[in-house]
Amino acid sequence: MADADHMQGEPPTGSTKYSAPALEKGFDVVELLAGEPGGLTISEIAVRLGLTISQIFRMIVVMERRGWLFKDGGSDRYRVSYKVLELAYRATPAQQLAHVATPVMHALAEAAEQSCHLVVQHGDRAMILLRQENPGPIGLSVRLGTMVDLVASSSGHVLLAFASSDALEATLARCRYPDHLGEEALRTVLARVRSRGFELMPSAKAAGVRDISYPIFGFDGGVAAALTIPFLEFIDGSQAVGFDAVQDLLASSARRISQALGHAQTSGPLAG
Repeated sequence: MADADHMQGEPPTGSTKYSAPALEKGFDVVELLAGEPGGLTISEIAVRLGLTISQIFRMIVVMERRGWLFKDGGSDRYRVSYKVLELAYRATPAQQLAHVATPVMHALAEAAEQSCHLVVQHGDRAMILLRQENPGPIGLSVRLGTMVDLVASSSGHVLLAFASSDALEATLARCRYPDHLGEEALRTVLARVRSRGFELMPSAKAAGVRDISYPIFGFDGGVAAALTIPFLEFIDGSQAVGFDAVQDLLASSARRISQALGHAQTSGPLAG
């Protein structure tokens, strides 16, 4: 009876742990397939997880029936469905953020003739939540759901620089720092970002690309996301919108999204 009462009330404290093997296997399958855009067969899933086909067969069939997995009839490969993303939007502030930001980002990409993307913090890293490709013939875009290093990216610097003191300290305590940038050096970078209101730095992924990131704030004044343009400079003279104009468009777009989210700041990086 004591155990039953415990389960109906507060979760136990201390070293007591509950085990739900079937549920854990289901999570393992989803996390495995999330890193396999081409999908895997049931036998491949079993091998990767160190299980037998009989241990996961019924589970995968149920997950497919419930819409969590999608099966390619031609190859019998399973992939994660869009239901994961759908639930993430519904269960988090991402839904409102996406609703507000999507038309603004579309207009930004057209006016700047550059691709743009929206980044949110996800644990000790950051994630590409939305993207808008350059409608022109040339552009640089990133895949939705791509994880971004908070320490090494312009988007990450913005998210950290404008985070609350408690959130920042908690994140920095868990971050992994590259050899060229320790914690004190990162704190200096973040102070500079806070002071000027944005981050501008060479891309950590692509040569010749300059990443520009501005913060987006929610109604509570906290940083909700970073809006970023990986600026590509054309060498054939066809570029109609220069760097300074693109940065102005980006700053204005970040301000519009913040205001639509209910942010009412009258001074600081997004005041205008």
